[in-house]
Amino acid sequence: MIYLLFTQMISFFDIDPLLDNSLHYPYWNTINFYQSSYNRDHHSTTVPLIRLLCLCIALMAMPCMAQEYAFSIARVKYSGGGDWYSDEQSLPELLEHVQIQTLVDVAPTPEIVELTTDRLFTFPYLYLTGHGNVVFSSDETTRLRQYLEQGGFLHIDDNYGLNEAIRREMAKVFPNQEFVELPFDHPVFHSHYSFPNGLPKIHEHDGQPPQGFGLFDSYGRLCVFYSYESDLGDGWEPEAVHDLPPEVRTRALQMGTNILVYAMMGG
Repeated sequence: MIYLLFTQMISFFDIDPLLDNSLHYPYWNTINFYQSSYNRDHHSTTVPLIRLLCLCIALMAMPCMAQEYAFSIARVKYSGGGDWYSDEQSLPELLEHVQIQTLVDVAPTPEIVELTTDRLFTFPYLYLTGHGNVVFSSDETTRLRQYLEQGGFLHIDDNYGLNEAIRREMAKVFPNQEFVELPFDHPVFHSHYSFPNGLPKIHEHDGQPPQGFGLFDSYGRLCVFYSYESDLGDGWEPEAVHDLPPEVRTRALQMGTNILVYAMMGG
């Protein structure tokens, strides 16, 4: 909510030219923006009072927004007929693993968010999965692009049958680029656990090798990670659901941890 208030004030008062990488990267670094803005402007004798007022309002709101956990993540609810809710227990299982194995202070219960709501901008990490069709409206496309360009992160996890639709819809979000397969030495494969051979194979699907694809924001930051022919969500589910070997489920949880840790590191 602080970020939403802050960006709305920025837009209203036309102070967007002041923005730099310190605000572009995850939006909880509001203080960094204040510091960089001050360093840039403190020699000027005409610093607009309204800029400082906007920043002070955002900063003063922070203590009021204190929560038990540093942040929450959310599952994307989309239109088009695909089962956005599939693997319902996958995220809670992943978040439990993250809490145990890392210092990431994430809430244990994921939330559900639609791309048209203002709540979208309160989540640093979004998860999208399902089988079949996905459709983004024009408004959803615009808001998702804005979310990603302002430091958000989206993990798309193909649960089988998602590939054609998600490539079509993400082409609307970033019309000037296509998904790029990430090399095995990319940091997302090594942020907490090391995966020297890239994305692990979790579910059979079409028997093809797993692939990790990416889309990048205007600063070159990986802002969308697409796990294809892997189905990490199946591996995150409780052991009894898919009856996967323990070592396969462990690899899925470890790779999911890598993605979340990478996202919170800001790329």
